[in-house]
Formats: sequence, C-alpha cells, structure tokens
Amino acid sequence: MTEESSDKGVSRRKLIAAAGTVGAVGIAGCTSNTNAGGESGGSENGSGSEGGSGNESGNESGSGQLSGTIDVAGSSTVFPLATAMAEEFRKDHPDVKINIQSTGSGGGFANHFCPGRTDFNNASRPIKEEEKASCQQSDINPVELNVATDALTVVVSPENDFIDCLTLEQLKQIWSGESKPTTWSEVNSDWPDEQIELFGPTDASGTFDYFKEAVLGEETNHRNDYQSTEQDRTIIQGVSKSQYAIGYLGYAYYSENKDTVKAVSIDNGDGQCVKPSLETAKSGKYKPLSRPLFTYPAKESLAEEHVAEFAKFWIENATSEEIVADQVGYVPLDEEQQKEQMTKLESAISEAQGN
Repeated sequence: MTEESSDKGVSRRKLIAAAGTVGAVGIAGCTSNTNAGGESGGSENGSGSEGGSGNESGNESGSGQLSGTIDVAGSSTVFPLATAMAEEFRKDHPDVKINIQSTGSGGGFANHFCPGRTDFNNASRPIKEEEKASCQQSDINPVELNVATDALTVVVSPENDFIDCLTLEQLKQIWSGESKPTTWSEVNSDWPDEQIELFGPTDASGTFDYFKEAVLGEETNHRNDYQSTEQDRTIIQGVSKSQYAIGYLGYAYYSENKDTVKAVSIDNGDGQCVKPSLETAKSGKYKPLSRPLFTYPAKESLAEEHVAEFAKFWIENATSEEIVADQVGYVPLDEEQQKEQMTKLESAISEAQGN
C-alpha cells in the first residue's frame, strides 16, 4: 500500500494507523510505503525501502546532498514520533532513506539493534543492563536520548458505564498474575458480574515493562491470560468491541481514537482522579503513568554524517509543539531538556567521528 504525502508531511492519523496495522514504514521519495509485518515482539518485519543499514551507504550524493540509509527499530509508542521526524528531515534531505520498524522496545534491542542491524532503537523505557551487555558484546554502544513524554493510557469501551476512574490498587488487582480476577464484580462488588476481557502489549514492549514497574511492582507478576499484541491498533479494536474490555497503550493512540475508546482516570492513592492528557503529563499530576520516551542511536552509526544529522535534527525538533504535540500527541521537551540531550549527542558524535 502506498500513500501520498502532503507538503505538511504524514498526518498523525496516517502515522498511528501505520504503526497499528503494519509495524513498518520506509520513508523515501514522495511516498510513504508500508509493508506487512507479523506481530512484532521481536520478529523480523518487512523493510519499506531498499538498501541496507546506514553504515553501508555514502554520505553525499552527486549534488552534495546527504544520502544513505538509516534503519530504525523498537518501540511502537515511539514509532509515530520517529516517523514524523523522518518525514520532516527528508524534506531537506530527500536522498536519505529511513526504514522504521515497530518491533517493541525489547524486541528491537534483542533482534535488531544490539546485533548491529539497525542504527537506532526506539524505546518507551530505559535500556536494561542486560541489553547494554548484549550490545557491548557486538561492540555496539547505545546513546540514550530522551525525546518526549508520554501519558500511558488505560482504556475501556465508551459503552462501559461503570468505570470512569480506577485506583492504582484496582488496576494492580485487574492485571496481577496472582489475583487474576475473572469478573468485574471480583474487583468491585458494585460492578457487573461479567467477564473481564483484557488487551495489552507483549512482554517485548517497553509499555509492558513500564506498566509492570509503575503499577504492579517488582513483587507482582503481570498476568499472561490476556490478548497480547505489539500492534496498538489491535488493542484499540479489541477494547472498542466489548463493554467489558480493558487495555493500556501510549497516549498518542488513544488521542487519535477518542471516539472509539474511553480513557480511564487514575487515582494514585491521594483520592484525586486524574485523566491522562498532555497537560497532566507535563505538570506531573498524572502519576505514575507519565513516562519519558527514548531513542538510542548507536555511537558507531553516528560516524556516518547522514545518521548524525538525523539524530541532531530529531533533538533540535524535540521541543516542537507542532510535530511532537500536534502531529503525534506527546509532550515535547523543554529547552533545558533539549540542551542536555544535544550536549550528550554532540559529544557522542564527536567521539564517533574522531573530532
């Protein structure tokens, strides 16, 4: 399937639809090509444009423009943001091909980035120590860059007339591998005696990891008797079809589907029900489900000029309300955060290029 892109770039609806349905996009020329991939969770997905990794391509074409290929894998949550940045970058650098795959944070690190097959890995949680060790075994050095803030969102069907707010304890009970309630009345006796239908990301997802850490904690297992997917669109579709379903995913996917699913407010224990939004995530009121989002370029790939320039472009535009908030639906960095990330990136580029 090929979609024509406008002068304003890919719309948020197209970005999120691409992430939720196919899991891979290649940005080249004036079209956005999507190729079917399986459930990601670390599996190999189709690449949207020709060419190998960015390390195999030259940095300048005959016209003096940047050229080459950049391969990106990782988080489905960061996927639409990466795609928006790539589309904007290619307006000035049309000879650079950027292949972006939605594989899940962990799947990206394990199957693509640490083995040296991609130049960037997107992640909706920080890289784990064992992932760092795996990368180092392949002489890959990830550079952690914070690119936005997300409000992880719990969703139910609009037809759900008994839940508008959940306490953290109720949310923990619902998703706990130990308690594993099967009906809503087991969580609250005032709720219907109907089966709970659960939809969520796979354990290769950074969203899964963050939810487990923030809601369940180290001592409680995430239940495994739920419909898991790395495609956020599937979570939206599953929840929307049943009055008794519940799921969780990144805010950008909810914000594009407000007429299809309903966001649940969260009471973190202080008696205040706080609804997920860009404002509550930015202010810190939406606790504990607001979280930083990351991309990790490989320092080795930053030796290539076109890769380094794309990384700098991303951080330069990480404060953009138009791209980050309006197009995608996340909280942009503030100027102080941007400066900190740029300093880190420029240091890594200098080391990679021997300057």
